Amino acid sequence: MGQVIIRNLDDSVLADLKRMATREGKSLEQFLRDVLAERARDDKQSFFEFAKGMRERSRPAWRDATKLIREDRDR
Repeated sequence: MGQVIIRNLDDSVLADLKRMATREGKSLEQFLRDVLAERARDDKQSFFEFAKGMRERSRPAWRDATKLIREDRDR
């Protein structure tokens, strides 16, 4: 497992995070692990939704070739 060290974190931010962790009955470390994991999942899900939309928008609008050939012959 990896580790992350965050330097120069404002004291008021740290105090707020500790309060949030306490409210959820978690250690600060566990609380931050959960928050980061959730954020990473959300970001991944957003990417998949974006990719799905791009895929749908980039599909060619296929037309029936038979109809095109008949239209061309009739001209």
